[in-house]
Amino acid sequence: MEKEPRVSLTALISAYGRAYHAMYDSPKIFDDFLARQWFTDEAFSELGAHLAQSLPHFAPEKVADCQDQASALRWVMQSHNAISLSRSKHAEDSLELAVRQGARQYVILGAGLDTFAFRRPDMLEQIHVFEVDHPATQAFKRRRLAELDWEQPPQLHFVPVDFTAEKLADALCRTAFDPQLRSFFSWLGVTYYLDRETVFDTLRSFADIAATGSWIVFDYLDLNAFDTKRASVRVKRMQEAVSRVGEPMKTGFDPATLAKELAHIGLRLEENLPPTDIEERYFLGRTDGYRAFEHIHFARAVVDC
Repeated sequence: MEKEPRVSLTALISAYGRAYHAMYDSPKIFDDFLARQWFTDEAFSELGAHLAQSLPHFAPEKVADCQDQASALRWVMQSHNAISLSRSKHAEDSLELAVRQGARQYVILGAGLDTFAFRRPDMLEQIHVFEVDHPATQAFKRRRLAELDWEQPPQLHFVPVDFTAEKLADALCRTAFDPQLRSFFSWLGVTYYLDRETVFDTLRSFADIAATGSWIVFDYLDLNAFDTKRASVRVKRMQEAVSRVGEPMKTGFDPATLAKELAHIGLRLEENLPPTDIEERYFLGRTDGYRAFEHIHFARAVVDC
């Protein structure tokens, strides 16, 4: 009997968060109105219940105020979903700017259950999309696409990669990716979990395989997130939660020196948003619990040589 492909739990949780926001919140930070389609009704209900049960780990002081599953889930979503929603919005806003300036390829690293190629057919008139992810996650996604009877656009290219066995450049060479064209790379929710050397090696690989003038967006933690006296309670609890499941956060960067460090590997830092700017740009005026995450920054860099 064929085994069900094991989709990444992170990919499922991220998609659930986007779906929840699209269904229940207003105004939208990032409107992924297709995300709900990745789940059957049963799977959506089960994952929602699981996330609601995580409330005691993230905010034990809120348990008394959240007497039912719906209120517990709402608190978890509004408190921790803010990262993925705002960074996805920042990435796609940056992509639109890059396309106006000549980008013709969009490479999504760790694409998970991204819906861009189906949600933005208008953009596909100008760019090709390359979704890079683990083979198991992509197998799940393609199987679900078949169940939904969604037609794969010719501009969408799946790039299954096991990074323990293959480099990104080699994987892209197997596809229609053109290194002579300006590209836009999205690398979200990853740098925290890698050691410093691996982060810069990966960023250097972007500079090596992409045409001059290409862009890369990524998010990162600042150094205070790893200082027990300075880190916010919310970030400390997030670190504890991921450590319990064997995925500890390892690395932060100094926003003041990041531009110089990137310059050494051929990248020019074009934008470096601190939490205060992210709050003003994506959360200003909200009356619910969505707020920019402390210590998390959004960076956009350009291949300079």
